[in-house]
Amino acid sequence: MTEHAADHGRTDNGGSSGRRSRSLFRVPRNSPLWGRLGRSIAIWFCLMLFGLTVGMAGYSGFEGMGWRDSYLNAAMILSGMGPVTELKTDGGKLFAGTYAIFSGLVIVLATGVVLSPIVQHVLHVFHADTDDDERKG
Repeated sequence: MTEHAADHGRTDNGGSSGRRSRSLFRVPRNSPLWGRLGRSIAIWFCLMLFGLTVGMAGYSGFEGMGWRDSYLNAAMILSGMGPVTELKTDGGKLFAGTYAIFSGLVIVLATGVVLSPIVQHVLHVFHADTDDDERKG
């Protein structure tokens, strides 16, 4: 076994010598990351459900669509695909434009909520801590 392989707990053929090497991407099961990620996904789910409910109510109220068509149009706009049904009323068209802007903001916000614990974990792994910098300076 070479000295480099011994440092990582592996033999030359890639096997393990029984000692576990610490990987930057292996997250222990008891890490606080999992709790933070679970909360972030729950918040994401609530944001998406709220956005979908607003869209369904708007399409049902302004365009007189049934709940299935309202759901289809709201889900397609919320996911960034665009409307499915041709809009007939001026109120429905104004709602669709406003809802499309709202949906874009919800997607950006929800993405930030889900990615924040992952980015925080990566910064923690690489020891990017501002408190240490302030104490030294």
